[in-house]
Amino acid sequence: MNASTHGKLIGASLGPGDPGLITRRAWEVLHSDAHWTYPIRKKGDDSYALKIALRTGLALPAEHTPLIFPMTHDTEILAKYWLRAAHTVLDVVHAGRDVVFLVEGDASTYSTFGYLARSVRALDDSIIVETIAGVPSYHAAAAHFGVPLAENDDTLAIVPAAYGVAMVERLLADFDTLVLLKVKPLLDDIIDLLQRRALLDHSCFIEKAGAPEERVVRDVMSLRGTKVNYLSLLLIRNPQRIRGEVVRGCRKKSTAVMEEAQ
Repeated sequence: MNASTHGKLIGASLGPGDPGLITRRAWEVLHSDAHWTYPIRKKGDDSYALKIALRTGLALPAEHTPLIFPMTHDTEILAKYWLRAAHTVLDVVHAGRDVVFLVEGDASTYSTFGYLARSVRALDDSIIVETIAGVPSYHAAAAHFGVPLAENDDTLAIVPAAYGVAMVERLLADFDTLVLLKVKPLLDDIIDLLQRRALLDHSCFIEKAGAPEERVVRDVMSLRGTKVNYLSLLLIRNPQRIRGEVVRGCRKKSTAVMEEAQ
């Protein structure tokens, strides 16, 4: 089949949970005749991304396909599922139909969509892939709390908490704001660190941001010993950081240009 008659693969970022954060472009794609696909962890599971789409009031299209991406770090196992999902997508796009893959949060940030897109391109590099940007969970969380992620010359780090408490402590030397994603396995250890560094009052927790079951906790210490969801994060402001000198050559250059223009 000529490549021009193929459909394309679209990664539609839907934001963290509130359907009001879906972009106009993603909304257009949801209303198109594209074939819906969405990630699940195992057969029969619910899809968080699909729930966001259905929360808009849209009905599930007659033609839709869940794609299995198991929760494992074994790349050999994952590669088999990526390949299987890619073949499923190609069957549809080769028939001339667009495929939309529903993504919670943003498709470019810790998303399964990147693996799917690469697998599709590896099998057929003529397929057009479109990525629709979305609102990440930490942007929604910062807006909810009224906490700036970064101001002026602030530094910002966004990392999975799985790198460990030692890594988090090292980051505190260089960053004014830390966003710790997927904090569930290490939450108590992170709370201990925040207490030791006197940062509890500068931290806030959010789980399933924007979803009906959203949980917001400002008293982070109260979470000690409790269970939290996989889709949870901590925002940590770090006012104690000792800042070094900032190179401001770009600002001087732009000022000089403005003066010349006057």
